[in-house]
Amino acid sequence: MRYLVTGAAGFIGYHLSKKLLRNKKNIVYGIDSLNKYYSVNLKKKRTQLLKKNKNFFFKKLNLCNLLASKNYFLKIKPTIIFHLAAQPGVIYSFKNPNSYFLNNVKATKNILKILKCIKIKKFIFASSSSVYGSQKKFPIKENFILNPINYYAKTKFKCENLIRTYSKKLKFTHIIYRLFTVYGPMGRPDMFIYSAIKKIKKNKKVILYNNGQSFRDFTYINDVTKVFFKSIKKKINDNSIVNICASQPIRILKITKIIAKILNKKIQIQFKKNRKGEMEKTHGCNNLLKENFKIKKFITVNQGLKNIV
Repeated sequence: MRYLVTGAAGFIGYHLSKKLLRNKKNIVYGIDSLNKYYSVNLKKKRTQLLKKNKNFFFKKLNLCNLLASKNYFLKIKPTIIFHLAAQPGVIYSFKNPNSYFLNNVKATKNILKILKCIKIKKFIFASSSSVYGSQKKFPIKENFILNPINYYAKTKFKCENLIRTYSKKLKFTHIIYRLFTVYGPMGRPDMFIYSAIKKIKKNKKVILYNNGQSFRDFTYINDVTKVFFKSIKKKINDNSIVNICASQPIRILKITKIIAKILNKKIQIQFKKNRKGEMEKTHGCNNLLKENFKIKKFITVNQGLKNIV
């Protein structure tokens, strides 16, 4: 099987590629623009680890370049596409919205245009729980009305609509996964868990917005890649939207205390008000996920944090 993983140098792309490569019959093509939103060295380190497998082929490619992308897609002729490439980050979306339009909306639209020229078995897209925005009822189900409150979420919502539209026109199967706060080893350094670990290690103050009272539905990377992997052969209701979440929301303050306990360190905390565009609570319903993939257990936050540390 020939897989294309966009954003292969990213956190989820790296772990998914590694899992796909466990089967020696699989060929994985990874593309990434290697932008400078966070450490390019970390992204290069991930790709270097993947390149140790002879069935992994990496190409630096910006999906905003339609012609270059089309030529590459036609050359490799992927069977299944995992579209994970995106400009992440909620706060940064207010500072540089154009980056989100280009790397999320335009990049996705370019891939979909290219699919007019090649036949694929399945298109799997990593969306975000942020498309739900602020909700009053929990846990959040896939059929809830969407209410994106930041530009990042709005671009993900736009991508979902594009995929549904092109899927009807071109008649390819797609699955949209809405991911809830994915974490694990070699994650993005700008995310809270990783910055908290570094600060606590160095006896520095940890800043907690919303006075540390925000809830996040942390989902461990291995649980996410397990679902992605199973979705290759699994026939869900065609063209589905599925939450990927542990459905075990936890306060940010509690997460900070768990990290400190693992490190055997004292915490210095600075509380601040909530930031614009951030949800106070994310708590997804994973009934549809468990029903389709027969997943009974999810890695606990305590175990996940120990793995990272």
